[in-house]
Amino acid sequence: MSKENVSSSKIEKLNSKNLLLIFTRNPELGKVKTRLAKTVGDETALEVYKFLLEKTRDIAVKVTSDKAVYYSVKIRYNDIWDANIFKKHQQVGEDLGIRMLNAFENGFKAGYEKVLIIGSDLYDLTPKTIEKAFLELDKNDVVIGPAEDGGYYLLGMNSLHANIFKNKKWGTETVRKDTLDDLKDKKVFLLSELNDVDIFEDIEHHSAFQKFFK
Repeated sequence: MSKENVSSSKIEKLNSKNLLLIFTRNPELGKVKTRLAKTVGDETALEVYKFLLEKTRDIAVKVTSDKAVYYSVKIRYNDIWDANIFKKHQQVGEDLGIRMLNAFENGFKAGYEKVLIIGSDLYDLTPKTIEKAFLELDKNDVVIGPAEDGGYYLLGMNSLHANIFKNKKWGTETVRKDTLDDLKDKKVFLLSELNDVDIFEDIEHHSAFQKFFK
């Protein structure tokens, strides 16, 4: 069977009770890090995003869980995500919330007991932080990694809370507050606040990114 014919509609085998979901954008010129591109240009923004994708992969590989990559546009088989390590899926839904909801549903329906999601634009995320998030789900309903911009860089749960994916203004500073409002009757653990990369000021003085501006 060719790789192109491999079904990606479900996760075939559980090696762990934990699942790490990684949401990515297909790295295409002019379609990634558009806010950053306003300052540095499309080509540099694309290089920065590829760099962040590789960093996210390197972090995820070290996490002791099953892993699944969800592509924004099209599943790629010959890319940085090793199909022997990462199950591959396409995001489905009319907005980010529904796409995340569908990915979480897939994970729980496949039999996972804890499901976490991260994006692919956070250089300072570590495997230790992700492992801690899984661990905290032993005694909390939901784990959130708060981002400095008012959103979140990580979301994890041990059962599906579908309401938190609906009626949100995605990409705005109210997302985390509105999410926490939906979880008032749940036990929520907040990880350390981190900063994801959206605009030039996020990386202007970060040593890891200086090579892009020489």
